[in-house]
Amino acid sequence: MKIGLVKEIKVHEYRVGLTPDDVAAYVNNGHTVFVEIDAGIGAGFENEEYVKAGGTIVEDKQKLFDDSEMIVKVKEPLPQEYDFFHEGQILYTYLHIAADKPQAEMLLSKKIKAVAYETITSAEGGLPCLTPMSEIAGRLAAQEGAKYLEKPFGGRGVLLGGVPGVQKGNVVIIGGGIVGLNACKMCVGLGANVTVMDISASRLAYYDDLFGSKVNTLFSNRSNILKSIKEADLVIGAVLIPGAVAPKLISKDDLKLMKKNAVVVDVAIDQGGCFETSKATYHDNPTYVVNDVLHYCVANMPGAVSLTSTLALTATTLRHGLAIANKGLEKALADDKHLLNGLNTYAGKLTNEAVAKSLNITYEPVTF
Repeated sequence: MKIGLVKEIKVHEYRVGLTPDDVAAYVNNGHTVFVEIDAGIGAGFENEEYVKAGGTIVEDKQKLFDDSEMIVKVKEPLPQEYDFFHEGQILYTYLHIAADKPQAEMLLSKKIKAVAYETITSAEGGLPCLTPMSEIAGRLAAQEGAKYLEKPFGGRGVLLGGVPGVQKGNVVIIGGGIVGLNACKMCVGLGANVTVMDISASRLAYYDDLFGSKVNTLFSNRSNILKSIKEADLVIGAVLIPGAVAPKLISKDDLKLMKKNAVVVDVAIDQGGCFETSKATYHDNPTYVVNDVLHYCVANMPGAVSLTSTLALTATTLRHGLAIANKGLEKALADDKHLLNGLNTYAGKLTNEAVAKSLNITYEPVTF
């Protein structure tokens, strides 16, 4: 198969979909890999490394797309990339189309065979290709939240861990999944007073077992959310409904209950955000203020730590990518129901039920 590795164009997105070692793996399996010039520079991989791995450097982006049967990326295609795709092409990347109807319409109209990292499942019931980025985003949420609580960045001037004789900062984490767990680890490590909220009793019990008295746990409901945010210095939104738009758990009016210059970090922003006031931002201008509350809503948080993120991501995506290339997409999907769950669009059909509901588009499952 002819594989195209694309340079990301999203603002301050430095990750890359394949490392030189990954390219070598494709080449060793008999495939051709076209690498857009400087595709890996942001993650620290030089063009020469891809050439040594057997890749072919291509300067003309349109030619790369024209010659490639499968496109490998990190982030979803942006509107300026739509025209590069051709009918029937395989796209293997993060899509997050539940909150991006124009992208969904493009994929459907061009009959793109789109496999989304974030909806591939595992035998254990997890999301293996989403997990490493969720781990990184959770840890960054605590790190960035702590930074933006500093007064020069617009925050309250609170040190999360406090010092002897001074109260610790209060952190509320809404959502106890992978993002929430990793945010919690970081916040506990910083010495903050942490409250984790989730709708699952078993998940909250897990936090109690893991952290003991270092963490407070509460059921995530309207009453508990409102009580908790009143005392919070930092609120981290870590909600995920696989494939679907995130529920809006804090309204614009709710922000008036919070302390002036408190910080909210919305890690669910790729799925539309879990705060009513969330809107996607970029690393070069990551924050804005609504009702005296500082919002951090960067939609590609792991891009800031591009080397770590690229290595973590490709360690999980390579296996499925090789299966697609070695067997052909249809055979790979037929052989692996978990990879099939990653299929979002195929031959003009929207094939993921949660995404279809979010977009109000007819769900059309396919079998192979």
